[in-house]
Amino acid sequence: MDEDILQDFLVEATELVDALNGQLMDLEQSPEDRDLLNAVFRGFHTIKGGAGFLSITALIEVCHRAENVFDKIRNGDVPYDARAADVILRAYDVISDIIEALNGGATAEELPKNDAGLLAELDALTKGGMPEPAVEAKPVATGGQLKLSDDVDPDGDMTDEEFEALLNQRDSLPDSVQETPLPVEGLQLSPDVDPDGDMTDEEFEALLNQRDMISTEPEEMPVEIVAAPPAPKPAPAPKPSSKAVAKPSADAAPNKAVGKSAAESSVRVDTKRLDEIMNLVGELVLVRNRLLTLRSVQGGSEDLSNAVANLDHVTTDLQNSVMKTRMQPVKKVFGRFPRVVRDLARKLGKEIDLELLGEETDLDKNLVEALADPLVHLVRNSVDHGIEMPADRIASGKSKNGTIILAAEQEGDHILLSITDDGKGMDPDMLRRKAVEKGMMDELTAHQLDDKAAFQLIMGAGFSTADQISDISGRGVGMDVVKSMITKLNGSIDIHSVPGEGTRMSIRVPLTLAILPTLMVSFEEDNYAIPLTSVQEIFDYDSGKTNKIDGQMMVRLRDRSVPLYFLSEWLSPNHTKESYENDKVIIVSIGNQRAGLVVEQVNGQEEVVIKPLGVMLKKVPGYAGATITGNGSIALILDLPGVLQRFQ
Repeated sequence: MDEDILQDFLVEATELVDALNGQLMDLEQSPEDRDLLNAVFRGFHTIKGGAGFLSITALIEVCHRAENVFDKIRNGDVPYDARAADVILRAYDVISDIIEALNGGATAEELPKNDAGLLAELDALTKGGMPEPAVEAKPVATGGQLKLSDDVDPDGDMTDEEFEALLNQRDSLPDSVQETPLPVEGLQLSPDVDPDGDMTDEEFEALLNQRDMISTEPEEMPVEIVAAPPAPKPAPAPKPSSKAVAKPSADAAPNKAVGKSAAESSVRVDTKRLDEIMNLVGELVLVRNRLLTLRSVQGGSEDLSNAVANLDHVTTDLQNSVMKTRMQPVKKVFGRFPRVVRDLARKLGKEIDLELLGEETDLDKNLVEALADPLVHLVRNSVDHGIEMPADRIASGKSKNGTIILAAEQEGDHILLSITDDGKGMDPDMLRRKAVEKGMMDELTAHQLDDKAAFQLIMGAGFSTADQISDISGRGVGMDVVKSMITKLNGSIDIHSVPGEGTRMSIRVPLTLAILPTLMVSFEEDNYAIPLTSVQEIFDYDSGKTNKIDGQMMVRLRDRSVPLYFLSEWLSPNHTKESYENDKVIIVSIGNQRAGLVVEQVNGQEEVVIKPLGVMLKKVPGYAGATITGNGSIALILDLPGVLQRFQ
């Protein structure tokens, strides 16, 4: 198998599988949509064609049957109802798994055999009936006769391989026997086909399509075909809709032309190469920052200032252009959720409508991949614990269909993702009671929590409001993991809920992970960078507003007490200070926790390029990486969750 051809096929097949996922979900809402039906048919047909060229039998078997089903559906012979959707989606899962396995390096021979039950269900759908036992048809040539093996279901469909084997048998027999009709009535070769020559793929596929379209009763299909058969019965009149078989070919031509044109105007580039380019642009950004600092400190001629200003402008444009090459629409993440919601709703007996907003919003490819799992967990929670059962919704005056809205929008250099449901919401008083019951805090502390802080309790490890554990989800089961993953992306998660009305979970993450906006701080000669996304406010240190509670220094911030941490005690342990009166307090937010960090000096905002730490420092808590500042010095980037962990 040619590796380059295989990789080209896998790239195209992966795109087709992604497209099929959304098309199948849309089709369930609009089963009569001809454009959707044709698009799904072409998707299975194209994957089958590539798999056939590469002899990936497992993929051919499923795609061919799915293609047959949709040929029947679009001709009006079979309805696309819930039962058909269930079977087709199972077939889609098998196709998706095979493509994923091939992408992972598996060979065609290493792929597991297809489930005979699924193949039988697909065959049964083609006939519009219930699933039948799967059988293997084996053509056998004996003497001057063509025979099908005894275990053949005379009413079943042969696979491509079995039908081709039957043709090969005929070609190997004497000329008198080759005139024997094949075991399906009404098959006709096109007049321009040479019956003694080799058929092209298109001619052979047309013959297969004829076979699939002809309705033959069991008693009309001979199990044994002899050299001199009796006069055949008149072939049944073709249905008017059978002309639609030629339609895909007609549709395919312009589509191929469009696809070719699109392919010529684009180039596939390995993401590693994009990462290398992004790294080089990052180095250029650092040099730009250095030159800007030198110009502001040392001055220089007007020509030099103009050159540096021009370099600044070009570097910024280049940086933005390279970042766009790494951008992908959030639709890559959202595309999986119609299927997730559909399957869970059917399993739970709920009726749920999913709305997707802002699918074209772009964000960094690495973020697209990193956000997939947290979003899946949050959506499953909304389906399982957010939306009520239809009877409960009706009893509370709501429509029986629940609604989940998954939205994305850009806010400056950040992306805001939200999952909103119109379910039963969360009761903050109940959350406070649960926190006390689980020993997370005492009653007084719980009572002092405002509603926003109470909702954040579900992000605590092991916190759950579920009365019993299910295999689907539970608010709190794994929510601490979700919070941890979002925090690692330099993002934040916010929860708003109203009992009886619903819940909204908002996730805010930066557009890219490669370049990070930071707040630069320092202790004497040492520089540090704090992710700007976590910074809430900055004010002067005032010892009159601080007090110590249970050994922890606290600062009074409006109506709340916030824990105070002196970074110099950790970052400069040998540096003693008599007074902090000239220092600054930076209020940061980490998940549902707020803290004040005391620093000597705040040097302003700066976009930095994140450089990974060496192997020796990689697992040291409190550090996320390093960068080079505008004045040429090295600054460590602080990992705020790790910083709090060090102090606590």
